[in-house]
Amino acid sequence: MNDTETTRYTADVVALTPDGHVLLIERDWEPFEGELALPGGHRDRGESSRKAAARELGEETGLLVAADALREIGTWDQPGRDPRGRYSTTAFLAVVPAGAPIVAGDDARTARWWPLDALPEQLAFDHADILNAAVALNAAKEAGR
Repeated sequence: MNDTETTRYTADVVALTPDGHVLLIERDWEPFEGELALPGGHRDRGESSRKAAARELGEETGLLVAADALREIGTWDQPGRDPRGRYSTTAFLAVVPAGAPIVAGDDARTARWWPLDALPEQLAFDHADILNAAVALNAAKEAGR
C-alpha cells in the first residue's frame, strides 16, 4: 500500500503599504469563491516560490514587484489548510508605496487595499495567520531600522 500523498506547491504575497494597508483579492473560483484572500497561486514547473509569488502578484493585481524584492515570511503546510488536498505555500512580504495602482486580473474578481485596522472578519484558507506573521515581521524590521 502506498501511503504517500501528493503535495502541491503555491506561493502567496502579503503586500503592505507604509500607511497600514494590505492588498487583498476576491477569489473568482473554488475553493472559497467570492472570499477575500492574499494574492498567490500555484508554482509553475521549474519555478522558484519567490518567482511564482512575484508572477502571481502581477497576474492577479497588476502590481509588479521584483522577485528579489520579496522577503520570505515562512511556509504554511499544515494538513487540511486547503480542502482540495495537501498544499504547501511559501509566503512573502512586499512593502510597496501607499496608493500603488492595482487592477484585478487573472483569477481575481476584485483587488483592493484594505486598512489593517479594518480587515474583514475572515480570509480564505489560513491567510489571516500568514497576514499576522507578515505584520509582525514588518513591525520587527521597522523597529530595528
